[in-house]
Amino acid sequence: MAGEGHPNAAAGAREALRRRLAHLMVGRLVLCAAILGAGVLFAAHESEPTARAVRGLYATVAAAFAATAVAAALLGRVRRVRAFGAAQLAVDLATATALVHFTGGVESIFAFLYVPITVYAALLLGRQGAYGASVLAALAYGAVAVLPRAAGDAPVQLALFGVHAGALLLVAMLASALSSERDRAGHALDERTRALRRLQSLHERTVESLTSGLLTTDSEGRITSFNPEAERITGRPADAALGLPLGEVIPGAPEVLREGVGGGRPDRARLRLRFQGTQGAEKHLGIAGSVLRSAEGEAAGHVVIFQDVTKVVEMEAELRRQERLAAVGSLSAHLAHEIRNPLAAISGAIQILEGALDPAGDEETHRLLRIAVREADRLNQLITDFLQYARPAPGKPQPVAVGAVAAEVLEMFGSVRPPAVEVSLDVPEDLYVLAEEGPLRQVLWNLFLNAVQAMPHGGPLRVSAAEVPAQAPAAGGRRPQDEGADWVEIVVADGGMGIPEEVLDRIFDPFFTTKQDGTGLGLATVHRVVEANGGHIAVESAVGRGTRFRIRLPRACPPGASRS
Repeated sequence: MAGEGHPNAAAGAREALRRRLAHLMVGRLVLCAAILGAGVLFAAHESEPTARAVRGLYATVAAAFAATAVAAALLGRVRRVRAFGAAQLAVDLATATALVHFTGGVESIFAFLYVPITVYAALLLGRQGAYGASVLAALAYGAVAVLPRAAGDAPVQLALFGVHAGALLLVAMLASALSSERDRAGHALDERTRALRRLQSLHERTVESLTSGLLTTDSEGRITSFNPEAERITGRPADAALGLPLGEVIPGAPEVLREGVGGGRPDRARLRLRFQGTQGAEKHLGIAGSVLRSAEGEAAGHVVIFQDVTKVVEMEAELRRQERLAAVGSLSAHLAHEIRNPLAAISGAIQILEGALDPAGDEETHRLLRIAVREADRLNQLITDFLQYARPAPGKPQPVAVGAVAAEVLEMFGSVRPPAVEVSLDVPEDLYVLAEEGPLRQVLWNLFLNAVQAMPHGGPLRVSAAEVPAQAPAAGGRRPQDEGADWVEIVVADGGMGIPEEVLDRIFDPFFTTKQDGTGLGLATVHRVVEANGGHIAVESAVGRGTRFRIRLPRACPPGASRS
């Protein structure tokens, strides 16, 4: 870090020295303008000595103007700025000495100029410059003002020279001390400034690198900062979010903060809430808020950290569903056997009883017995279907042509499809999935039947399939094992009544149904079959606009083809 800072510090010092030299030149110009005014006053006297002094003044001012013009032209080009500054001080000493010489020597009103030159030498060149300038100024003053008059009264002139020299030396000492203190203070300020900039840069990089959304609010709940991840999650740029109330950007977040204050944890709060993004997609946000305190320890606003936990919520819902299915599967075997055994005995006893009756006997009795046998058989079939759902027989997935299977199922489905339902099929012929063909037919049949039941007055039924890239996210979120896989997505969409949001998460639960005569095993079986074949299923629905099921199964190569 220090090695990187030296070049920048040296360049900054050179620029500061250039600025001081520019100030020196401006001061020289102001002084020259004042001297011109003094020259006009001297010109009012017509004596020959005065005329010579005025001509000398004009020559000195002209030389100073010329030197300033040349220095200004070279200031931005010189590389040895300190040497250039020493030359400028030499020009100022020569100018001051000439002014003292032409305006009366000891009695000159310009003798005071040696003092600011000494001070400025300390500012430009430090202690060495101050002492050097003071010695040169004393010698120059003595040469033009004191020594020429020493023949008449040598002790007095020498004493006068000593006083001026001592005064200039004292000024040099004070100016160098002040310059040293100023330099130390400047270096300390530069170090503090660089440290502050590094800290600010670190803070900005840290906030920008966070994988969580981060925002701060003032005491009135208005947003004062908004990091890039917050922009991504909310879909709102920082420029548009700054200054807005927190509740306008993230509805419900102010209530989270208030619950934290009122719930016995006054400094922080944590909650999940639903969030509608700017693009219409619904998300689940995990929000944590804490009080932002000022340097005095007083509450000055809030810090809000939030993450998009939509996939986590979906995984939790899937886990709960799997737990329910596991419980049902464990119970199903015992319950089915306990029911089927007495059911078989009841059915057999009824058949024996019917056989023992007189065929020409009471017709009503025979009809009731046949109803009892039929319902017993239907109940036995229901239990068989449930056992198949709860404990499906292990199969062997093989490459299956999605288009051929879908076309065959739709052809069989034509016998139960109402005429008002319009079917469209868009599946490439060479698209294959790795699955069991029989269960896949059952999945498509159940989804087609479910779509028709959702459209009692008719509507569109669209079936499509396409290969999806390895990294494409699934509609309902993807699981970790999806990464790097090739998939085929089968979409079954209808224009029916749609599924209410409050029951959407339960449609794959066994025995859950919204239909009056449904068993609640159709979609549960679909879910189980898709999971058993290594895929997953997601649903999108809106009341009044229809439902779309997305089935994602592993892609397979056509038989006899090599996979690229």
